[in-house]
Amino acid sequence: MLNTNTKTREFKLDSIHYIKALFELMKPRVMSLAIFTCVVGFLIAPYKSVDYLYAILSITAVALGSGAAGSLNCWYEADVDKVMSRTCLRPIPTGRLTKKEALIFGVLSSFVSVVTLYFLSNLMAASLLALTILFYVFVYTIWLKRKTPQNIVIGGLSGALPPLIGWTAVTNEISLLPLILVLIIFLWTPPHFWPLAIDRLDEYKKEGVPMMPIAKGVSRTKKEMIVYSVLLLGASLAPFFYGLTGYFYLISTTALNLYYIYLCIAYLNDKENELSMKIFNFSVQYMLLFFLATYVDFLLKLYV
Repeated sequence: MLNTNTKTREFKLDSIHYIKALFELMKPRVMSLAIFTCVVGFLIAPYKSVDYLYAILSITAVALGSGAAGSLNCWYEADVDKVMSRTCLRPIPTGRLTKKEALIFGVLSSFVSVVTLYFLSNLMAASLLALTILFYVFVYTIWLKRKTPQNIVIGGLSGALPPLIGWTAVTNEISLLPLILVLIIFLWTPPHFWPLAIDRLDEYKKEGVPMMPIAKGVSRTKKEMIVYSVLLLGASLAPFFYGLTGYFYLISTTALNLYYIYLCIAYLNDKENELSMKIFNFSVQYMLLFFLATYVDFLLKLYV
């Protein structure tokens, strides 16, 4: 009896560890940002009524799709992950999951997420989710990442689509505001990721990944970050000047963008690259605060 209880406990612990490993495989930090922008796109979309159960399940399907893309990325890049300090503790490098398990999980999750979103919402939203997964896996991970320094720039489109998916899940149509939000995330991606690439420069060099700081130099990369941060400001102002947002959005997003530009300019003169992780971490906060401000502005326009 004691032996049976011990085996039962071991089985439960193994199951918990396995589920935890699968969750880590989905890149929960990246997934959480995608979910948040999708939720905001969902909430600010015009609708007469919404079934909240369907809404929650639809967002869950998008979350699963985002996690599926992350899982397939981990499957393909397992050889790089094992030597990078930032990724060496992921499930495959540590032996908690095999590449085959990651591949099966990623493919099944992709299929389930797209089909679920189709039945819960509409074909357009499901198609955009499928495009997001396929673009991230095949265009960014397999094709671009190890071939061009523009990998992050072009590949950023996949991470930019969640607010549009959230919007179309409600409306079944594409409108100007969600397209601008897609553009904003697209322009945000390079200055978000390049400081991390500079901080991990030697590791990327060792693995032969042609990140922008390696291909064009650190100074050139920092100058392009300034360009992108200025373009990001311009794109962020567009919703207000098109009459899609109010003054709260204008003031809060302008403040965020001006500080982002200030950091990028300061980074240009940072010869020791000490600001790398500060800018990287702020860029994550920027995206969260930007979409939060967008939603708060929506509520103010709706109720005030």
